[in-house]
Amino acid sequence: MFAEERQQLIVELVAASGRASVTDLAERFSITTETVRRDLAALELAGTVRRVHGGAVSPERVSTTEESILERTVQRKSEKVRIAEAALTLIPQDRSGSILIDAGSTTEALAELLAARPAGPAAAADAELVVITHALPIAARLSGEPAIALHLLGGRVRGLTQAAVGQSTVEAARRIRPDIAFIGTNGISATFGLSTPDPEEAAVKAAFVQSARRIVVLADSAKLDAETLVQFASLKDLDTVITDKQPGPALAEALADAGVEVVVA
Repeated sequence: MFAEERQQLIVELVAASGRASVTDLAERFSITTETVRRDLAALELAGTVRRVHGGAVSPERVSTTEESILERTVQRKSEKVRIAEAALTLIPQDRSGSILIDAGSTTEALAELLAARPAGPAAAADAELVVITHALPIAARLSGEPAIALHLLGGRVRGLTQAAVGQSTVEAARRIRPDIAFIGTNGISATFGLSTPDPEEAAVKAAFVQSARRIVVLADSAKLDAETLVQFASLKDLDTVITDKQPGPALAEALADAGVEVVVA
């Protein structure tokens, strides 16, 4: 196979899966890792991939890239619904206790399912589940539900994510202790942990992680092995990760070493 043909296939592989590792490419094409690195260098120069530690990612996948909540809501929708369905099983049907729902498209799918779920047979007629959020779309969806006691954390609303951020939001998060926090993330990495592109969003997420008794991360497989600009939690801070695809070997090993339960929906 000519180098040009191989490089075109590498571009297609990266476009399809979001990233490709040097070792996987070397094995796939029966070439040395040095040859793979030369191919990746040529492709990066051409602007068709971006090199990262251990491989390459799509050129659009940079540490500060962030799509709006409206754009993310329609992406990988079926996968996000499956993740949300698995998360819903962790919320008591008797409407007891308290939960926190972070901003995000997958957490928004969880709010949709929660609003539609009938109470379990053991629920008292006047029972209410306490739900805390800083996300306007989630608050709007749950505000009319009689079985939910909704608490909205205030702050400056960031238009891109429609979520409250800033020091007042962080301070409010530090004063609560919900039973479960359902956290969204832009990336989850074996070495960098959980990350998001915006520092203010990261500060709020970090406060959520430190406040809740149990941390459940909802992350579709596009977030696996991704690193964005600001870390807000390490893997050892987490209790459960719910995703739609088994993590790769390095991330799976890191999650196991950190004692994190992985649920594949």
